Amino acid sequence: MTTTSTAPAPVALYGFLTPKPGHADEFGKLLMGLVEPSRGHEGNLQYHLHEQEDGRFFLYEVWRSREDLDRHNATPLLRAFMDELPEHIEGAPEAYFGAMRSPYPDIVA
Repeated sequence: MTTTSTAPAPVALYGFLTPKPGHADEFGKLLMGLVEPSRGHEGNLQYHLHEQEDGRFFLYEVWRSREDLDRHNATPLLRAFMDELPEHIEGAPEAYFGAMRSPYPDIVA
């Protein structure tokens, strides 16, 4: 018997941020300050920060639903971070968003 889930597909947000010269350490600390609180937000399935060899930062987030991601993005923590972002990065963030098509383990509908 095959069952179909009515739960929304998880969504991923991922991308690169290039710090301005002289901002890498401070910006890295700001980004690290998002990790644990974001992991505690309702609907967060994964939240990872990577530092590339070329100095860029890579964020990878997975959320149970778009609504959970939107709720996360509306928190005072993320709003304050977004207000500070232009001070620390060169250019615009290189960001991608999409619904996951592969099964995600351990999702409780």
